[in-house]
Amino acid sequence: MATSNDIKKGMCIEFSNDIFKIIDFLHVKPGKGPAFVRTKMKSVTNGKVLDNTFSAGHKIDEVKVITRKFQYLYEDDNGYHFMNNEDFSQIYLDKEMIENAQFMKAGEEVTIILKDSDESPLSAEIPPTVYLEVVEADPGVKGNTATNALKNAIVETGARVMVPLFIEAGDKIKVNTEDGSYLERVK
Repeated sequence: MATSNDIKKGMCIEFSNDIFKIIDFLHVKPGKGPAFVRTKMKSVTNGKVLDNTFSAGHKIDEVKVITRKFQYLYEDDNGYHFMNNEDFSQIYLDKEMIENAQFMKAGEEVTIILKDSDESPLSAEIPPTVYLEVVEADPGVKGNTATNALKNAIVETGARVMVPLFIEAGDKIKVNTEDGSYLERVK
């Protein structure tokens, strides 16, 4: 059992019947009153971000987690299937456990967070950027280049991305998976 004084970035704790990862924290010692720890936590199961304040010395339940690299195989009606590259075992994750899953393509490597005690999957983290091929793009309007004009495009995974007017079907682009934004065209 740890205390709020042991909190550090990346630590996973059990809080409100869920498991949270500490994103940011600040130890505060006001001139008047007791010290406290202000934290920003992200749920590893559903991705919600929560701000919470713990009093100094507050007991917290630390959860040991491990991360492993898995290869994304396919999606079915219930969720996503992955394969461990070391022992070829397969694991299944519900659709709610992965943020921005629309940018995953078959064969891509994904980091899965597992609970250390029973190796049950908690969540998956896709890479921050991915390279995808544009399969369909709206036609660009000629003469509309005075500003940073964007148009709709559909990539190979089926996700919609706003791209510049010069991007056409068949181009490969780099996409930010955090917000789904276009970063650059890839040769």
